[in-house]
Amino acid sequence: MFAAVIAAGAALLIAVGVGAWAAGHYSAETVTVGSGAAATVPSSAQVDPNVAAGAHTFVQFACAQCHGDQGKGGVSPDVPALDVAGKTLTAAQLRHIIDHGLGVSSNPTKPYMPVWGAVISTRQVNYLIAYLHAGLPPVPDATPPVVPTGQGTVVAGGALYVKYGCINCHGPNGLGGVPNPLSPDKTIPPLSGADFFGEFNTDAKIADVIRSGSVIGKAPIVSMPHWGGIIPAQDIQALVDYIKTFKSS
Repeated sequence: MFAAVIAAGAALLIAVGVGAWAAGHYSAETVTVGSGAAATVPSSAQVDPNVAAGAHTFVQFACAQCHGDQGKGGVSPDVPALDVAGKTLTAAQLRHIIDHGLGVSSNPTKPYMPVWGAVISTRQVNYLIAYLHAGLPPVPDATPPVVPTGQGTVVAGGALYVKYGCINCHGPNGLGGVPNPLSPDKTIPPLSGADFFGEFNTDAKIADVIRSGSVIGKAPIVSMPHWGGIIPAQDIQALVDYIKTFKSS
């Protein structure tokens, strides 16, 4: 049964999380970059609350960064669009993919949708399914956070930390605390503290783990996706610069 689900899901979801937005070079002028995807819907328009909640959850967990705004794809050839496929899979199939991940976890050069089951609640999955089955319509304000430019890489990195969903697992300011019961240390590692910066004591080491992830590939252990090929190099450096501001860096 799961084989059939995975086969169907392969056309749908391969990586969570993350990169239609390309930051380019941080210029000397202060400008902001926003999605603008929701501009086609007046703020006064009535939106099904479940669909709206799904759209905001889609943004919160950085699904748009891999699958594109409103799931329209275009980020990576290895990550499918969702605007058509999302309506064809059953709720059970979608739930299994979201909870258990999908992709080749052993290949860090390819995107991999992580195991979300221990992080995303059942109700949030229900909202995502409602949004997918509705065809991922535009919803006012369901857009990734604006990333400032011209204010340095630390400022940009702080916005990217939210945009790419790092905050959902590693916590505000990298403090951690998200449970990961079947992992060796029972929690998702923080990105702060002496232990972290003792192991990841160079920019290259921090950047490498962002690119390759820490995929274990076995539910219900939460896994970090492979961000290489999704997050542009300048965004990775901005994230590194931001992470280095955390306590005990």
